[in-house]
Amino acid sequence: MLKKILKKIMVTIFTILITLVIAYFLFTNFYPTFGGDITKERKEIYKKSAQYKNSKFNNTLPVPKDLSFTQTLSLAYKFFTTKVPNARPKKDLNVKTVDSVDIANYNKESRLFWYGHSSFLLQIEGKNILLDPMLGKVAAPHPLMGANRFNSKFPIALEQLNKIDAVLFSHDHYDHLDYETILKIKDKAKHFYVPLGVGVHLEAWGVAKDKITELDWWQNTKLDNLTFVCTPAQHFSGRKLNNSQSTLWSSWVIKSKQDNIYFSGDSGYSPHFKEIGDKYGPFDIALMECGQYNQMWADIHMMPEETAQAGVDVQAKKIVPIHWAGFKLALHSWTDPVTRVKAKALELNLEVLTPEIGDEIIIKDAVNKSTNWWENY
Repeated sequence: MLKKILKKIMVTIFTILITLVIAYFLFTNFYPTFGGDITKERKEIYKKSAQYKNSKFNNTLPVPKDLSFTQTLSLAYKFFTTKVPNARPKKDLNVKTVDSVDIANYNKESRLFWYGHSSFLLQIEGKNILLDPMLGKVAAPHPLMGANRFNSKFPIALEQLNKIDAVLFSHDHYDHLDYETILKIKDKAKHFYVPLGVGVHLEAWGVAKDKITELDWWQNTKLDNLTFVCTPAQHFSGRKLNNSQSTLWSSWVIKSKQDNIYFSGDSGYSPHFKEIGDKYGPFDIALMECGQYNQMWADIHMMPEETAQAGVDVQAKKIVPIHWAGFKLALHSWTDPVTRVKAKALELNLEVLTPEIGDEIIIKDAVNKSTNWWENY
């Protein structure tokens, strides 16, 4: 009798596991938000990259460390069970809307508008350039799998942009590369610039192959008078369990005759910041990752104090903390990143701009007009 009961339990468990595997396979292979998969032909091309080894992309340093199954479960348990005080704003973040006519006709000194988290509109040399445009509601493959972002509105609707000359992405994670956003901009955007492999997702979502330029670290390309340099970052990639590290991650240098801009993407602190500063600095402004960190994954996301030091390393005249005020993706309070980076930057004599979402940031403007606006939430 006992054997029959145990046998039924084992059969039930096995059936559940098989069902879950089949459900995962169907979900990830047929639901479009997961993007594309790297083909054998692409892998052959990527073998030329110094970062591509053992069929995946790697950081210069041997990080992040692969977690065991037990460690992964432990990390997941801690993340989903830890209660974090002040993890989200008490109300929707205020967004300063920008006039459509002003956006369409602007052709003056270079400027930026922050959408929250890591997304920006850069207007430079008469061009509209989007940096990691993620205007989705959740940073997840499905709305039921993530919490809503902190701002429900945006300063500039995509429909306001009469043209999009270029779109730059740093990597393929959901809080940076968003399926719904791509559907809205893919026909209007003239060209996409991405690290190696990220183009596979864009192609899967209907972006023409000839509108995509994939670059390795230290490679550059031109757009009229602008130069885009794909520079290193210390991070990782992947949109599902079985394609981790299949595409490259990066930071970006954007240069014109008048302006020099650095966009960090996501990164842990490492010597690459100083190397970038030595090669391409000083920068008029650096948009620096500052948020979603924890000592458990310190190799791939900087602590705020490291963000300030990285700003010094790249030789930035001023920095804008990014990767905060958008989503809850870590175990710190939502204001912890900005308060800590400001304190450290003060020690290092580094200027920090902390715009509200939608504030105009003039690249050459050395005056810090920022307030501690987050204290109102």
